[in-house]
Amino acid sequence: MYSVLLTIHSLVRWLVLISLLVAIYRAYKGWLGHAPFSTFDNAVRIATVTISHVQLVLGISLYCISPVVRYFLNYFKTAVHEREIRFFGMEHITMMVLAIVLITIGSAKAKRQIADGQRFKTMAIWFTVALVVIFSSIPWQFSPLTSRPYFRWC
Repeated sequence: MYSVLLTIHSLVRWLVLISLLVAIYRAYKGWLGHAPFSTFDNAVRIATVTISHVQLVLGISLYCISPVVRYFLNYFKTAVHEREIRFFGMEHITMMVLAIVLITIGSAKAKRQIADGQRFKTMAIWFTVALVVIFSSIPWQFSPLTSRPYFRWC
């Protein structure tokens, strides 16, 4: 179960990143180009939030059954000083939950805006901040915090 969840979580991260990049691109293009907020833009906003929430559920499920996290919680005093263990036990989940909160707030605020320019601006700012948080907290192969392959397979 753990390896299957890990694989799905690894693959869905790419969907999160792609949907977030598309949403940010559309938001900046609409905001700076003074375009109308179309039903497609709204669909992109909704898809981005939905995919992000699916990833959050996968991540929390994975967190609950992870042997790394179990070690972190059971041996906290020692584990908190081990970079890789601390990253997955505390830092990764904290930053990713924060990113999903930012995406959710940005989406909700954008939805409530009346003017199209304000919708795009709200999405652009909140989603960009969330993307920065996500990029800083993914265990990339080149990350100094900890590294994982770009794709995890069972």
